[in-house]
Amino acid sequence: MVAAPAPDHAIARGRAGAGLLAPIVVSKYDDHLPLYRQAEIFARDGVSLETSTLCGWVGATAAALQPLVDALAADLLASDTLHVDDTPVPVLAPGTGKTKTGRLWTYVRDERPFGGARKPAALFFYSPDRKGEHPQAHLKDFRGVIHADGYAGFNELFVGGRIAEAGCWAHVRRKFFDVHAATGSPIAKEALDRIGQLYAVENIINGLPPERRRQRRQLQSKPIAEALAAWAESTLRQLSRKSELAQAFRYMRARWTALVRCFDDGRPAPDNNPAERALRCVAIGRKNYLFAGSDAGRPPRRGPLLADRERQAQRPQPAALSRRWARPHRRPPSSPHRRTPALEPATPRRHCGRRLSQPPHRVLTERIEFGA
Repeated sequence: MVAAPAPDHAIARGRAGAGLLAPIVVSKYDDHLPLYRQAEIFARDGVSLETSTLCGWVGATAAALQPLVDALAADLLASDTLHVDDTPVPVLAPGTGKTKTGRLWTYVRDERPFGGARKPAALFFYSPDRKGEHPQAHLKDFRGVIHADGYAGFNELFVGGRIAEAGCWAHVRRKFFDVHAATGSPIAKEALDRIGQLYAVENIINGLPPERRRQRRQLQSKPIAEALAAWAESTLRQLSRKSELAQAFRYMRARWTALVRCFDDGRPAPDNNPAERALRCVAIGRKNYLFAGSDAGRPPRRGPLLADRERQAQRPQPAALSRRWARPHRRPPSSPHRRTPALEPATPRRHCGRRLSQPPHRVLTERIEFGA
Protein backbone atom coordinates (compact mmCIF):
# COMPACT_ATOMS: atom_id res chain seq x y z
CA MET A 1 0.00 0.00 0.00
CA VAL A 2 1.34 3.43 -0.94
CA ALA A 3 0.11 6.54 0.84
CA ALA A 4 -0.27 9.75 -1.12
CA PRO A 5 1.97 12.66 -0.04
CA ALA A 6 0.43 15.05 2.42
CA PRO A 7 -1.02 18.12 0.71
CA ASP A 8 0.93 21.33 0.80
CA HIS A 9 -0.40 24.20 2.90
CA ALA A 10 0.17 27.94 2.94
CA ILE A 11 1.36 27.44 6.54
CA ALA A 12 3.17 24.23 7.36
CA ARG A 13 1.07 21.99 9.63
CA GLY A 14 -1.69 24.55 9.41
CA ARG A 15 -5.15 24.20 7.90
CA ALA A 16 -5.70 27.88 7.08
CA GLY A 17 -5.51 28.53 3.36
CA ALA A 18 -4.20 31.53 1.51
CA GLY A 19 -7.73 32.80 0.95
CA LEU A 20 -8.16 33.16 4.73
CA LEU A 21 -4.66 34.30 5.64
CA ALA A 22 -4.52 37.11 3.08
CA PRO A 23 -7.55 39.08 4.37
CA ILE A 24 -6.38 38.62 7.97
CA VAL A 25 -2.99 40.13 7.22
CA VAL A 26 -4.44 42.88 5.01
CA SER A 27 -7.05 43.75 7.66
CA LYS A 28 -4.39 43.97 10.36
CA TYR A 29 -1.79 46.06 8.55
CA ASP A 30 -3.65 47.86 5.79
CA ASP A 31 -7.06 48.34 7.41
CA HIS A 32 -5.65 48.67 10.96
CA LEU A 33 -7.90 46.05 12.56
CA PRO A 34 -6.22 44.45 15.60
CA LEU A 35 -6.54 40.69 15.75
CA TYR A 36 -8.89 40.75 18.75
CA ARG A 37 -11.36 42.78 16.68
CA GLN A 38 -11.03 40.36 13.78
CA ALA A 39 -11.74 37.49 16.18
CA GLU A 40 -14.95 39.27 17.19
CA ILE A 41 -15.92 39.70 13.54
CA PHE A 42 -15.38 36.00 12.88
CA ALA A 43 -17.42 35.15 16.00
CA ARG A 44 -20.39 37.12 14.66
CA ASP A 45 -20.33 34.84 11.64
CA GLY A 46 -20.24 31.75 13.83
CA VAL A 47 -16.51 31.05 13.43
CA SER A 48 -14.57 30.67 16.67
CA LEU A 49 -10.95 31.79 16.27
CA GLU A 50 -8.82 32.67 19.27
CA THR A 51 -6.63 35.75 19.12
CA SER A 52 -3.60 33.58 19.86
CA THR A 53 -4.44 31.43 16.81
CA LEU A 54 -4.66 34.48 14.57
CA CYS A 55 -1.41 35.74 16.03
CA GLY A 56 0.30 32.48 15.15
CA TRP A 57 -1.05 32.61 11.61
CA VAL A 58 0.21 36.16 11.11
CA GLY A 59 3.70 35.23 12.28
CA ALA A 60 3.83 32.11 10.13
CA THR A 61 2.55 34.06 7.13
CA ALA A 62 5.26 36.63 7.68
CA ALA A 63 7.90 33.90 7.69
CA ALA A 64 6.43 32.35 4.54
CA LEU A 65 6.77 35.69 2.76
CA GLN A 66 10.41 36.14 3.75
CA PRO A 67 11.83 35.43 0.26
CA LEU A 68 9.64 38.22 -1.09
CA VAL A 69 10.73 40.52 1.73
CA ASP A 70 14.42 39.97 1.01
CA ALA A 71 13.96 40.53 -2.71
CA LEU A 72 12.04 43.77 -2.20
CA ALA A 73 14.51 45.03 0.41
CA ALA A 74 17.47 44.42 -1.90
CA ASP A 75 15.66 46.18 -4.73
CA LEU A 76 14.72 49.23 -2.65
CA LEU A 77 18.16 49.72 -1.07
CA ALA A 78 19.74 49.61 -4.53
CA SER A 79 17.96 52.88 -5.39
CA ASP A 80 19.75 56.18 -5.97
CA THR A 81 17.47 58.27 -3.76
CA LEU A 82 15.45 57.45 -0.65
CA HIS A 83 13.07 59.32 1.63
CA VAL A 84 13.74 58.65 5.31
CA ASP A 85 11.59 59.38 8.36
CA ASP A 86 10.50 57.85 11.66
CA THR A 87 7.51 57.94 13.97
CA PRO A 88 6.93 56.96 17.61
CA VAL A 89 5.20 53.72 18.55
CA PRO A 90 3.99 53.12 22.13
CA VAL A 91 5.37 49.83 23.46
CA LEU A 92 4.30 48.18 26.70
CA ALA A 93 7.01 48.36 29.38
CA PRO A 94 6.58 45.20 31.52
CA GLY A 95 6.46 45.71 35.25
CA THR A 96 5.75 49.44 35.09
CA GLY A 97 2.11 49.50 34.03
CA LYS A 98 3.09 52.09 31.45
CA THR A 99 4.28 52.29 27.87
CA LYS A 100 7.62 53.43 26.50
CA THR A 101 8.34 54.89 23.10
CA GLY A 102 9.73 52.76 20.30
CA ARG A 103 10.34 53.97 16.78
CA LEU A 104 9.29 52.85 13.33
CA TRP A 105 11.67 53.96 10.57
CA THR A 106 10.58 54.10 6.97
CA TYR A 107 12.68 54.17 3.82
CA VAL A 108 10.68 55.12 0.74
CA ARG A 109 11.49 55.13 -2.95
CA ASP A 110 9.41 57.29 -5.26
CA GLU A 111 10.93 57.97 -8.67
CA ARG A 112 7.73 59.17 -10.31
CA PRO A 113 8.63 62.90 -10.10
CA PHE A 114 11.62 62.36 -12.42
CA GLY A 115 10.14 59.57 -14.52
CA GLY A 116 12.18 56.76 -12.99
CA ALA A 117 11.63 53.17 -14.04
CA ARG A 118 11.37 51.67 -10.55
CA LYS A 119 7.99 51.47 -8.86
CA PRO A 120 7.42 53.15 -5.49
CA ALA A 121 8.24 51.01 -2.47
CA ALA A 122 8.41 51.38 1.32
CA LEU A 123 10.57 49.57 3.85
CA PHE A 124 9.89 49.71 7.60
CA PHE A 125 12.22 48.98 10.53
CA TYR A 126 11.50 48.95 14.25
CA SER A 127 13.90 50.04 17.00
CA PRO A 128 13.35 50.43 20.76
CA ASP A 129 14.77 53.98 20.69
CA ARG A 130 15.76 56.78 18.32
CA LYS A 131 19.53 56.43 18.43
CA GLY A 132 21.40 57.25 15.25
CA GLU A 133 22.95 53.79 15.20
CA HIS A 134 19.71 52.38 13.85
CA PRO A 135 19.54 54.25 10.51
CA GLN A 136 23.28 53.70 10.18
CA ALA A 137 22.70 49.94 10.38
CA HIS A 138 19.69 50.07 8.07
CA LEU A 139 21.58 51.99 5.37
CA LYS A 140 25.01 50.41 5.75
CA ASP A 141 24.97 49.24 2.11
CA PHE A 142 23.15 52.21 0.60
CA ARG A 143 24.85 54.75 -1.66
CA GLY A 144 23.07 57.82 -2.93
CA VAL A 145 20.91 60.67 -1.67
CA ILE A 146 18.49 60.53 1.25
CA HIS A 147 15.79 63.06 2.00
CA ALA A 148 15.66 63.73 5.72
CA ASP A 149 14.16 66.21 8.17
CA GLY A 150 17.42 67.39 9.75
CA TYR A 151 17.43 64.90 12.64
CA ALA A 152 20.92 64.86 14.17
CA GLY A 153 20.95 61.07 14.31
CA PHE A 154 21.41 61.02 10.54
CA ASN A 155 24.56 63.13 10.60
CA GLU A 156 26.95 60.19 10.85
CA LEU A 157 25.54 58.86 7.57
CA PHE A 158 26.92 61.83 5.69
CA VAL A 159 30.50 61.41 6.86
CA GLY A 160 32.70 60.15 4.05
CA GLY A 161 30.43 61.15 1.19
CA ARG A 162 28.84 57.72 0.63
CA ILE A 163 25.42 59.26 1.37
CA ALA A 164 24.39 62.83 0.62
CA GLU A 165 21.57 64.69 2.36
CA ALA A 166 18.72 66.44 0.60
CA GLY A 167 16.76 68.80 2.85
CA CYS A 168 13.02 69.19 3.17
CA TRP A 169 11.48 72.48 2.08
CA ALA A 170 8.13 71.34 3.48
CA HIS A 171 9.58 71.34 7.01
CA VAL A 172 10.95 74.85 6.45
CA ARG A 173 7.63 76.05 5.10
CA ARG A 174 5.82 74.54 8.08
CA LYS A 175 7.87 76.64 10.50
CA PHE A 176 6.84 79.88 8.78
CA PHE A 177 3.26 78.68 8.32
CA ASP A 178 2.87 78.10 12.07
CA VAL A 179 4.17 81.59 12.82
CA HIS A 180 1.88 83.18 10.25
CA ALA A 181 -1.14 81.20 11.49
CA ALA A 182 -0.48 82.30 15.07
CA THR A 183 0.52 85.93 14.53
CA GLY A 184 -0.34 86.93 10.97
CA SER A 185 3.25 88.09 10.50
CA PRO A 186 3.80 89.72 7.07
CA ILE A 187 7.43 88.56 7.17
CA ALA A 188 6.32 84.96 7.59
CA LYS A 189 3.83 85.49 4.76
CA GLU A 190 6.60 86.72 2.47
CA ALA A 191 8.71 83.68 3.34
CA LEU A 192 5.77 81.45 2.44
CA ASP A 193 5.32 83.25 -0.87
CA ARG A 194 8.99 82.86 -1.77
CA ILE A 195 8.95 79.15 -0.95
CA GLY A 196 5.73 78.88 -2.93
CA GLN A 197 7.62 80.11 -6.00
CA LEU A 198 9.97 77.15 -5.66
CA TYR A 199 7.04 74.74 -5.58
CA ALA A 200 5.49 76.45 -8.60
CA VAL A 201 8.58 75.46 -10.58
CA GLU A 202 8.33 71.91 -9.21
CA ASN A 203 4.76 71.63 -10.46
CA ILE A 204 5.94 72.48 -13.97
CA ILE A 205 8.85 70.02 -14.05
CA ASN A 206 7.08 67.14 -12.32
CA GLY A 207 7.54 63.96 -14.36
CA LEU A 208 10.32 65.32 -16.59
CA PRO A 209 13.63 63.43 -16.99
CA PRO A 210 16.36 64.26 -14.42
CA GLU A 211 18.51 66.33 -16.76
CA ARG A 212 15.64 68.54 -17.87
CA ARG A 213 14.59 68.99 -14.24
CA ARG A 214 18.13 70.00 -13.33
CA GLN A 215 18.27 72.56 -16.14
CA ARG A 216 14.95 74.16 -15.16
CA ARG A 217 15.97 74.24 -11.51
CA GLN A 218 19.26 75.90 -12.37
CA LEU A 219 17.49 78.44 -14.53
CA GLN A 220 14.50 79.20 -12.31
CA SER A 221 14.67 77.66 -8.83
CA LYS A 222 18.26 78.47 -7.94
CA PRO A 223 17.89 82.26 -8.40
CA ILE A 224 14.72 82.18 -6.29
CA ALA A 225 16.55 80.30 -3.53
CA GLU A 226 19.53 82.68 -3.65
CA ALA A 227 17.22 85.68 -3.36
CA LEU A 228 15.45 83.99 -0.44
CA ALA A 229 18.76 83.42 1.35
CA ALA A 230 19.84 87.05 0.92
CA TRP A 231 16.47 88.36 2.11
CA ALA A 232 16.46 85.99 5.09
CA GLU A 233 19.95 87.08 6.14
CA SER A 234 19.05 90.76 6.17
CA THR A 235 15.65 90.17 7.79
CA LEU A 236 17.03 87.97 10.57
CA ARG A 237 19.20 90.83 11.88
CA GLN A 238 16.06 92.84 12.58
CA LEU A 239 14.31 90.17 14.63
CA SER A 240 14.52 89.25 18.29
CA ARG A 241 16.67 86.16 18.68
CA LYS A 242 14.07 84.57 20.94
CA SER A 243 11.14 85.01 18.59
CA GLU A 244 9.63 82.01 16.83
CA LEU A 245 10.07 83.78 13.51
CA ALA A 246 13.82 84.08 14.12
CA GLN A 247 13.92 80.40 15.02
CA ALA A 248 12.26 79.58 11.70
CA PHE A 249 14.92 81.55 9.83
CA ARG A 250 17.73 79.88 11.77
CA TYR A 251 16.21 76.47 11.07
CA MET A 252 16.33 77.21 7.36
CA ARG A 253 19.84 78.66 7.44
CA ALA A 254 21.26 75.70 9.40
CA ARG A 255 20.04 73.29 6.71
CA TRP A 256 20.72 75.43 3.67
CA THR A 257 23.33 73.18 2.04
CA ALA A 258 20.97 70.21 2.14
CA LEU A 259 18.01 72.32 1.02
CA VAL A 260 19.68 73.54 -2.18
CA ARG A 261 21.12 70.15 -3.15
CA CYS A 262 18.05 69.37 -5.25
CA PHE A 263 18.78 72.37 -7.49
CA ASP A 264 22.01 70.76 -8.73
CA ASP A 265 20.51 67.31 -9.36
CA GLY A 266 17.30 66.45 -11.15
CA ARG A 267 16.55 63.32 -9.12
CA PRO A 268 16.00 64.57 -5.53
CA ALA A 269 12.60 65.91 -4.56
CA PRO A 270 12.21 69.29 -2.84
CA ASP A 271 10.78 67.70 0.30
CA ASN A 272 10.38 64.51 2.31
CA ASN A 273 6.63 64.21 1.88
CA PRO A 274 6.70 60.66 0.42
CA ALA A 275 8.13 59.34 3.70
CA GLU A 276 5.55 61.24 5.74
CA ARG A 277 2.75 59.84 3.61
CA ALA A 278 4.11 56.32 4.08
CA LEU A 279 3.92 56.77 7.86
CA ARG A 280 0.25 57.73 7.81
CA CYS A 281 -0.67 54.07 8.00
CA VAL A 282 1.19 53.87 11.32
CA ALA A 283 -0.53 56.96 12.68
CA ILE A 284 -3.96 55.53 11.81
CA GLY A 285 -3.10 52.15 13.28
CA ARG A 286 -1.93 53.67 16.57
CA LYS A 287 -5.45 54.84 17.26
CA ASN A 288 -6.71 51.27 17.06
CA TYR A 289 -4.10 49.05 18.64
CA LEU A 290 -2.97 51.67 21.24
CA PHE A 291 0.35 49.95 22.02
CA ALA A 292 2.67 47.13 21.00
CA GLY A 293 3.10 44.22 23.38
CA SER A 294 6.89 44.23 23.71
CA ASP A 295 10.18 44.90 21.97
CA ALA A 296 10.90 41.17 21.82
CA GLY A 297 7.75 40.45 19.87
CA ARG A 298 8.28 43.03 17.17
CA PRO A 299 10.27 42.84 13.97
CA PRO A 300 12.79 45.59 13.33
CA ARG A 301 11.68 45.41 9.75
CA ARG A 302 8.07 45.44 8.72
CA GLY A 303 8.81 44.44 5.19
CA PRO A 304 8.76 46.46 2.00
CA LEU A 305 5.52 46.72 0.09
CA LEU A 306 5.61 47.51 -3.61
CA ALA A 307 3.33 50.31 -4.66
CA ASP A 308 1.81 50.95 -8.03
CA ARG A 309 1.24 54.36 -9.50
CA GLU A 310 -2.27 54.66 -8.10
CA ARG A 311 -1.63 53.51 -4.54
CA GLN A 312 1.06 54.17 -1.97
CA ALA A 313 1.56 50.48 -1.21
CA GLN A 314 0.31 47.34 -2.88
CA ARG A 315 -1.80 45.16 -0.63
CA PRO A 316 -0.76 41.55 -0.10
CA GLN A 317 -2.65 39.28 -2.48
CA PRO A 318 -3.70 35.65 -1.91
CA ALA A 319 -1.46 34.55 -4.78
CA ALA A 320 1.55 35.94 -2.92
CA LEU A 321 0.62 33.88 0.12
CA SER A 322 0.05 30.63 -1.71
CA ARG A 323 3.73 29.68 -1.99
CA ARG A 324 3.93 26.00 -1.19
CA TRP A 325 6.56 24.19 0.78
CA ALA A 326 8.09 20.80 0.05
CA ARG A 327 6.94 18.22 2.62
CA PRO A 328 5.25 20.83 4.85
CA HIS A 329 4.45 18.30 7.58
CA ARG A 330 8.19 17.93 8.19
CA ARG A 331 9.34 21.53 7.72
CA PRO A 332 9.01 24.50 10.08
CA PRO A 333 6.81 27.30 8.74
CA SER A 334 9.76 29.63 8.14
CA SER A 335 12.03 27.15 6.38
CA PRO A 336 13.40 28.41 3.05
CA HIS A 337 11.17 27.91 0.06
CA ARG A 338 12.28 25.09 -2.22
CA ARG A 339 12.68 27.61 -5.04
CA THR A 340 15.01 29.81 -2.99
CA PRO A 341 17.89 27.48 -2.02
CA ALA A 342 20.24 30.41 -1.36
CA LEU A 343 18.35 31.35 1.80
CA GLU A 344 19.82 29.88 4.98
CA PRO A 345 17.82 28.93 8.09
CA ALA A 346 18.32 31.18 11.06
CA THR A 347 18.43 30.62 14.81
CA PRO A 348 15.01 29.63 16.19
CA ARG A 349 13.25 32.24 18.31
CA ARG A 350 10.00 32.15 20.27
CA HIS A 351 7.01 34.19 19.16
CA CYS A 352 3.60 34.00 20.78
CA GLY A 353 4.55 30.79 22.58
CA ARG A 354 5.65 28.95 19.41
CA ARG A 355 9.00 28.44 17.79
CA LEU A 356 9.86 30.10 14.51
CA SER A 357 13.13 29.39 12.76
CA GLN A 358 13.51 33.07 11.98
CA PRO A 359 14.87 35.82 14.25
CA PRO A 360 12.50 38.73 14.89
CA HIS A 361 14.41 41.10 12.61
CA ARG A 362 13.73 38.81 9.65
CA VAL A 363 9.97 38.78 10.05
CA LEU A 364 7.79 40.77 7.67
CA THR A 365 4.89 41.61 9.96
CA GLU A 366 4.39 42.04 13.68
CA ARG A 367 4.01 38.75 15.47
CA ILE A 368 2.45 40.38 18.52
CA GLU A 369 -1.16 41.40 18.75
CA PHE A 370 -1.52 45.12 19.25
CA GLY A 371 -4.03 45.92 21.94
CA ALA A 372 -5.02 42.27 22.38
